[in-house]
Amino acid sequence: MDENILKIVLAIGVGAVVGAEREFHVGQGLRTITLVCLGATLFTIYSDQFDFFGAGDPRRIAAAVVTGVGFLGAGMVLRHEGGVAGLTTAAAVWLVAALGMGIAIGMYGVVLAATIGVLIVLWAVPLIGRRANAPRTLVYVVTATQSEDMYDRLLSKVGNQGLKVTRQDVSKSPDTMTCTWRVQGTHARHEQAARMMLSDPDVKEFHAA
Repeated sequence: MDENILKIVLAIGVGAVVGAEREFHVGQGLRTITLVCLGATLFTIYSDQFDFFGAGDPRRIAAAVVTGVGFLGAGMVLRHEGGVAGLTTAAAVWLVAALGMGIAIGMYGVVLAATIGVLIVLWAVPLIGRRANAPRTLVYVVTATQSEDMYDRLLSKVGNQGLKVTRQDVSKSPDTMTCTWRVQGTHARHEQAARMMLSDPDVKEFHAA
């Protein structure tokens, strides 16, 4: 098998592994992260060819990849009045570009070690926090049917779990309302609040990150 084909396959595999973790936890990232890893690998492979033909400086392409992926990751960050969501996923996008570049230049051992490290950070660290039931702050985004008492009813679901809402915002349309809250509490209480939200027939969409 051609070595470049092998690198492409490895890039897809590494990107899919990291992206699957993000997809499982936040419901997005599998395709984006896989494509970023593959793209970074391809650009780095091309840069070697440019250098071989004397058509340019490969370091400029590497720098462009880092900058371009940084802009892409910034687009994944969601800003609400109550805070910011998506930073971890954006950082994962930025990091898999480095993994893709490492694959392209043949640093397989470094890429393997770094991939394991990334999975430990993304998976094991939150797991330890859940086991310790440590307090954490999440941004809740709830879209529900519009009614006079809906906002208070939704907010009570959060308050009844002993969670603290530090920032809140609401936007309304003729048929629906979207509430954005910055909520503090333990993992167990967040999970219970999420179950109550998702079991409410008037809640159309719920996201916490």
